[in-house]
Parts: sequence; structure tokens; C-alpha cells
Amino acid sequence: MTSRTWAIATAVAIVIIVAAAVVFYYVGPGHRSVQTASQSPIVGKAQVGQPAPEFEVSTTDGLFDLATAKKPVFLEVFATWCPHCQRETVVVDKLYEKYRSRVAFVAVSGSATGMDGTSASSQLDVLQWARRFNVRYPVAYDELLNVANLYLQGGFPTFALIGNDKKVAYLNSGEVSFGELDAAVAKLLR
Repeated sequence: MTSRTWAIATAVAIVIIVAAAVVFYYVGPGHRSVQTASQSPIVGKAQVGQPAPEFEVSTTDGLFDLATAKKPVFLEVFATWCPHCQRETVVVDKLYEKYRSRVAFVAVSGSATGMDGTSASSQLDVLQWARRFNVRYPVAYDELLNVANLYLQGGFPTFALIGNDKKVAYLNSGEVSFGELDAAVAKLLR
């Protein structure tokens, strides 16, 4: 075998190995498609102007039951792996500081996937997420995704504002600015 033939054979072998590695990475065992904050398999039945679907969850602040809430409610459905949800914690923390005496805040996990993007979500995962992102408002782990099935609007995070009349006053998903959420809460309190 000549040195030129040897070089060509080596180059072809390298290309085949690299191509096989790429194919294995994208379709091989254990492959998980990357989720983005705008992707969610669930679109809940909650609708603006309609009665808010009832739910009850155990939060870091105790039991939260929508049926017995004495104040308007700020609900966030989040995923610990979601970068939008992670960034939005700063916005919700500011709203919580401003309105917590007049609004009941609750954030509920809405994904079966954990913060690392590969493991299963768990109560520990949710608590670690809250600690890592300095969450001050009450959070809940919802193993059965009941709240997500009721409220999620196709993307994480999803925000719902529920009035004293127990009707949905606001629904939105994705990263929402402090200004927009602040205006929606202020309108709810009028």
C-alpha cells in the first residue's frame, strides 16, 4: 500500500468514525431530545374569564388550596430545567416582595424532567431549584402534574392570575417582563 493510498484510507476511516459518532449521539440509546421553554406537551383547560380549575398542593409555606384562598392568586407553573423559569425567578421574587400581603403566591412544578435535563423530577429537585435560584415565594412539587394539566398554556413558565371571584383574570407563558406582570397584578387588585 502506498503512502498516498494509506492517507486516503485513514481519512475515510476518520470521516466514517466521526459520522457514526454523530449519528449515535443524536439517535443512540439514552438520547433525549432537548426541551426548550416554549415546548410543552400540555395545554390546560384554564381560560381567561372562566372559573379557575381548583387545585390543592403542599408548598414550602404549607398547604395551598385554591378553594379556600382568601386573596387573589398568582400561580406559576414551572419546570426546573427551563432556563426561562430560572431567569423568571428574579421577576417573581420582586412581585412577591411587592404584593405578598395582598396576593397569595404559589409556584408549582409542571414537568416530569429534573433540573439536569435527564433525571426525573422530584421534591428534592424542586427544593434544590428553589435554593439555587434564591426563590422566596412558596413552591410545590406536583408529582402527578395535576396543576400543569389544568393551567399550562403550552410553555414554561405559565402564569395565571386568579381573582377573589375564583375566575382566571390573566394567562401567559414564557418569559414575561416585570412590567407586564406588575400591571396585571395591579389590575387584578383594583
